Amino acid sequence: MYERILVPTDGSETSEAAVDHALDLAEQYGAEVHALYVVDTDSMSLSLGAEQVDRIEQGQFGEMGEVRERAERATGHVVDRAQERGLESVENVSAGKPHSLISDYIDENDIDLVVMGSHGRSGIKRALLGSVTERTLRSTHIPVLVVDVEGHE
Repeated sequence: MYERILVPTDGSETSEAAVDHALDLAEQYGAEVHALYVVDTDSMSLSLGAEQVDRIEQGQFGEMGEVRERAERATGHVVDRAQERGLESVENVSAGKPHSLISDYIDENDIDLVVMGSHGRSGIKRALLGSVTERTLRSTHIPVLVVDVEGHE
C-alpha cells in the first residue's frame, strides 16, 4: 500500500511525534522513509538580504552553518531511527516555501503518504500564522496523516 513515506521535519517536538507514526507505518508496509527539512526562506527574508536568501534557496548556506546543522540534525534523527528498525531511508534538505517544496518533493519522488505533525493551533492563531500542514493538505492529492502533538504519547 505504501512504498515511500515522507516525513517533513524541523526537529521540533511536533515533528518528532510524526516520526514515530511514520516509522511504525514504514515498518508495517516495508516502506522507504524520506526525511525532508525545508529552510523557510520567507521567515528568514525579514532578517537577511535578498542575495543571502537566493543563496540559501540554491542550497549554498555559506556562513549559515547553524541553519545547515539544524537541518542535518533533524533529518539525521529520522534516518538514524529508521536504520535502528532496519528501514531504508532518504535524507533531503532544501530551502524555500515549505508547503511548495513538500509538494514538489512528493511529485518528484513518487511519495505515497505524508506523515507530519500539527501544532494544534486553531482560530485566530492559525489564521495569522498560517500552517505548513494545512497548506500541504491543500497542495497534494495523496494521503496526509496529521499527528497532533498533544495527543501523542
